[in-house]
Amino acid sequence: MGRHLLRLGGFMAMGSVSMNVAQVAETVFVGRLGTEALAALGYALPITYTLYAFAGGLGTGASSVVARTFGAGDRAQSAVLVTHAHLIVIVVGIVAGLAFMALGSTIAALLGARGEVHAMTVAYLTVFAAGFPLFMVSIAGSMLLRAAGNARSPGIIMTVGSILQVVLCPVLVFGWFGAPELGIAGAAWAYALSRGSTTIFYGFLLSRLHLVCWTLAGFGQSCKSILHVGAPAVLSGLVMPASMYIVTRLLSSHGDAVVAGYNVASRVEMMAHMILWSASSSLEPFVGQNWGARLYNRVRRALKLVNNFCLSWGVFTFVVMVSCGEWVVRSWVDDPIVVDVAVWFFYIIPLSIGFMGMTQVASSCFNALGKPTPSFVISLLRALAVYVPLALIGNYLYGYVGIFAATAATNVLVGALAWNWNRRYVRRAAGKLAPARATNA
Repeated sequence: MGRHLLRLGGFMAMGSVSMNVAQVAETVFVGRLGTEALAALGYALPITYTLYAFAGGLGTGASSVVARTFGAGDRAQSAVLVTHAHLIVIVVGIVAGLAFMALGSTIAALLGARGEVHAMTVAYLTVFAAGFPLFMVSIAGSMLLRAAGNARSPGIIMTVGSILQVVLCPVLVFGWFGAPELGIAGAAWAYALSRGSTTIFYGFLLSRLHLVCWTLAGFGQSCKSILHVGAPAVLSGLVMPASMYIVTRLLSSHGDAVVAGYNVASRVEMMAHMILWSASSSLEPFVGQNWGARLYNRVRRALKLVNNFCLSWGVFTFVVMVSCGEWVVRSWVDDPIVVDVAVWFFYIIPLSIGFMGMTQVASSCFNALGKPTPSFVISLLRALAVYVPLALIGNYLYGYVGIFAATAATNVLVGALAWNWNRRYVRRAAGKLAPARATNA
């Protein structure tokens, strides 16, 4: 089982880490434009996370239903669900993209972006939102392939897309090889073009695996099944950006350089976080398939293995960030305030990300079991009931350092709570279903 989980998570980690490497490269290239451009990326971050919530939430709902259907052996229904999921994703992606194209300027201003920084933020967001529908389809394709047991292809396709983004980014930002010099908007174009191109590969693979069925028969029931998990998952995903809006506004009161430093450090830390996201995301189809096949002990064993990995990875991340983080940031930027903010971030937050991983594991497990409400409650508790109050207190007492401390404390408290809730639920549910299985046999 450990080897199987490693295989599932390994390919996903390859893809997700490559995506984050591409985002770090984007930060490096945009950083050459100045501190204002880095700050603009920082102001855009919570808005892009809002869009990610739609992609991840609907993908989670679809993969949960498909994994359980696939695990039960109904391949024909799995193909119908995959097709209908893509139709839902396309419609929602277009609506969300248009909405944020219209609202991007207002939101950036509310976050505290002013003058040239505001103009750069809007330029980046406009292109990002326009390309979002294709990105959303690529995320759904990746998650649905994994739900159907294909762990290798999504990781490879994501990596290819990341390589393309890294190649296109400096060309479009600086106008190399005769291309137009688009500045920060060029980084968004590189992202949109590279991620949009991967949709072709996902469509091809799903067709080859006979997981495409062009019919609208049963579309209403498919929507109901997918949105039963997907709608709460979207809401859960939106809770985190909601807290990020508040925290970004608090950071903006300390100056654009602080927002820039937070953005740089977050991009570096996200590389470590992506490993945990890969582990929890890969666990989701494993749990769904094994629960559908009534192999409950495998689910409990998998949860224990992945949670232990999360804690170990958190310790490793802390050691690496404290040892190398400052050197990495200094190699990108020369603004002393940006570097100082990033260093404080590395000293405080990384040790707690193992507990953040445990929160993600619990949420993924609940979603895989078709129980989205606990995931939503956990997200709501983490972002609004715990994080925001602690961040307000921390900012008042210690400035941005207090905000970082609030982040770490929230990760630990909510991670422990989520782990305990998920462990108890799985144990009770498995105990109730196992006797039913024996009776039916």
